[in-house]
Amino acid sequence: MTSLPPLAALAFLLPALPIGVWVAWSDMKTMKIPNKAVLALLAGFVGIAVVLMIAGLLPLMGFFWALALGVIVLVLGFLGNLAGLFGAGDAKFAAAMAPFFIGADLRFVLGLFAACILAAFASHRLAGRIPAFRAATEDWESWTHKDFPMGLALAGTLIFYLLAALMPLF
Repeated sequence: MTSLPPLAALAFLLPALPIGVWVAWSDMKTMKIPNKAVLALLAGFVGIAVVLMIAGLLPLMGFFWALALGVIVLVLGFLGNLAGLFGAGDAKFAAAMAPFFIGADLRFVLGLFAACILAAFASHRLAGRIPAFRAATEDWESWTHKDFPMGLALAGTLIFYLLAALMPLF
């Protein structure tokens, strides 16, 4: 599942939740993930990680590995973008998300991501068929764009991963 201590997950959720909502909303509305959101998530990770290192909840080496994972995902993301697999904003946001997953069980993360893609796709398509919702969001580009707003699924994956790490508290 997750090797993230619940207190660390709670601390990381503080920046991840509002930024994740911002990214999902922005991607549905404009089909773009703002660079400010990507930088804010990265800054939130670094800031919280420093506090967690001081508190002894994150080892210094773990912090460097987390940043290295972000760089690896960034490189792979740009290669995927060049191949036309997904947008550059998705690649940058995934790279900013990656450090949060350091030490995680890859099977759990990939399963969660798959579930979030399916749920995001189904809920986006369903919401688009509700007349009142569609009327309230008629300016959203995602209703008519050929691509899917993957920021919705990416943000969901990050938020639900951090929430899953809180489960030992309950």
